[in-house]
Amino acid sequence: MLAIRSLAFNLAFYASLILQMLFWTPFYFLAPRHMAWFVPKFWARSSAWLYEKIAGTRSEITGAENLPEGSFILAPKHQSFWDAIAFFPYLDDPLYILKRELQWIPFFGWYIMKMRMIPVDRGSRSKALKAVVAATKAEMARNPRQLIIYPEGTRRSPGAEPAYKWGIVELYCQLGVPVVPVAHVAGLYWPRRKFLRYPGTIKARFLKPIEPGLGREEFINRLISETEAACDQLLIEAARSQNPPPMPPSAVKRLAELGVSL
Repeated sequence: MLAIRSLAFNLAFYASLILQMLFWTPFYFLAPRHMAWFVPKFWARSSAWLYEKIAGTRSEITGAENLPEGSFILAPKHQSFWDAIAFFPYLDDPLYILKRELQWIPFFGWYIMKMRMIPVDRGSRSKALKAVVAATKAEMARNPRQLIIYPEGTRRSPGAEPAYKWGIVELYCQLGVPVVPVAHVAGLYWPRRKFLRYPGTIKARFLKPIEPGLGREEFINRLISETEAACDQLLIEAARSQNPPPMPPSAVKRLAELGVSL
């Protein structure tokens, strides 16, 4: 049954993406950019609905009161494709940093360009970071926007040791806006590089913003400690739930370190 529901959800998820992209195209490209955000936000919400109805997995996101007005950086954990789409419906004008090659994909790339995302070239990290900072500053000067960036860069398994990159520090210092950490353990239910989708409730939490003006070391230490502490709490809640999802080795190890036996 788990495999059947997972297959059904995956088929419905990608079919919905393609069909909605085609259906909404006239409105999306003719509407002003701010109005056009309705389309990807509607798709994200409808995907969450499909996820709950087909795979049996609810999405419970709390802490929206911690989101500041205007421009800020949203810094979620990155464990799953779920966290790539779950948060931008909560934001007024989200901004992503994306590989430039994604703009070349028919329809998808055109949708990206409409929203003035930040394309980045592969190559020198220092040059890429400078270009990203300059482009993000320009976007935030034109309109208040909310930059979504994953501090660890690539997807990591729930419970894995933190591996935060220095890019988030430079963006925090250069942009001078608050950073809102986001804790979750979505990788337990929508695992990376896996087909199965496990039922349950994905809990995510917008934490209190870290205001601008801190030193580099103080900022990164706060970001890591506050995010990881909240993730530990959510991991424990998931492990103690009535129908816990399978725990990967990284989660089992972390739970043992926290004194939680399975």
